[in-house]
Amino acid sequence: MTKNELATKMQEAGAWLPGKRVKIDFGGDEGVLMLDGAANQVTEDDGVADTTLKVSWDDWQALADGKLDGMTAFMTGKLKVEGDMSNAMQLQGVLSKLKG
Repeated sequence: MTKNELATKMQEAGAWLPGKRVKIDFGGDEGVLMLDGAANQVTEDDGVADTTLKVSWDDWQALADGKLDGMTAFMTGKLKVEGDMSNAMQLQGVLSKLKG
């Protein structure tokens, strides 16, 4: 799946937290996804966020495929959270909408 396909799938699933802006920063050439719960949209625009998740694209794919546990990724430094940690915790439930 490409980042653009992921953004489309997240938009269709409503994968954001109401009233919150959460950025997923894949680093390097992959860029970011902004889950904008204030505007109810998912974009590839960078900007100010309440919470930023930093994760490589490969590790994100492993998380999405269920091959990497979110807590394990966090504890081993593969997933870093900046800002409001509670948003990151809530996001786990939102992202489960993408499976299936």
